[in-house]
Amino acid sequence: MSNKKRVLITGAAGFLGSHLCDRFIAEGYDVVGMDNLITGDLKNIEHLFKLEQFEFYHHDVSKFIHVPGKLDYILHFASPASPIDYLKIPIQTLKVGSLGIHNCLGLARVKNARVLIASTSEVYGDPMVHPQTEEYWGNVNPVGPRGVYDEAKRFQEAMTMAYHTFHGLETRIVRIFNTYGPRMRLNDGRVLPAFIGQALRGEDLTMFGDGSQTRSFCYVSDLVEGIYRLLMSDYAQPVNIGNPDEITIREFGEEIIKLTGTHQKLISKPLPKDDPKQRKPDITKAKEILGWEPKVNRAEGLKITYDYFRSLSPEELNKTAHRFD
Repeated sequence: MSNKKRVLITGAAGFLGSHLCDRFIAEGYDVVGMDNLITGDLKNIEHLFKLEQFEFYHHDVSKFIHVPGKLDYILHFASPASPIDYLKIPIQTLKVGSLGIHNCLGLARVKNARVLIASTSEVYGDPMVHPQTEEYWGNVNPVGPRGVYDEAKRFQEAMTMAYHTFHGLETRIVRIFNTYGPRMRLNDGRVLPAFIGQALRGEDLTMFGDGSQTRSFCYVSDLVEGIYRLLMSDYAQPVNIGNPDEITIREFGEEIIKLTGTHQKLISKPLPKDDPKQRKPDITKAKEILGWEPKVNRAEGLKITYDYFRSLSPEELNKTAHRFD
């Protein structure tokens, strides 16, 4: 048996999960990836299959999980995360946030492993507090179209804290704000890949409403660093990880047009139901507890991400999706 620490990462073939696999491999861990590939893609982790320290399970975490051998850490990142996905597969989204987390927490008890769960800024809903602090309880419509994702994540947090307080399990909760970078799916319905995809295809950029709603975009390497520090910390309460550099959707669209050197217009469509008007993390806790704050500015991160999307095949580039955020 290897003396190296061993980590299970669910959702390993997804955007964030694959970057986490890379980080833990680089840190010298043995990594077990798990994904049912409903929204994940093996091409995100195919470079890892040749490594002895990586193994992969094609499995749905909503079903019983068995992983032989020791586990030191479990990172639960299995979940549809984009509006187009969780609106298309709402039941699976709810199941992975309920049955999936229950299975992960049960496995953690058996293995005596520490668990970190991926929560989201969506637990704040359409916030009435700005910027959003971890103490804000949110403004969520549980029966609206976004409720399947928002409430799955809120339940996931509650279940995790129950295991922490009742069973004494070591748990960590990260609330992730908008994140971007290579390996995002161009057609996943989120604003950044949608804008870049439209620009690359020569289409006008679609914003919802008048574009005055705001988002805060964090580059993926910064997010992964924050997650790693949180996992290694002694702090069990939720922590916001995101970039507080807030921008309106209209301004962001103009940045994308400038970046891509295209001449498209920004066109407006009706605002979707329960679309958050503002999104900006208060990262005071991350700074004080983890010594973390984002390092990659938006111009630098967007350039890397644009180059990645530009390298995609014409078939991938021409896949389109409806926007929901």
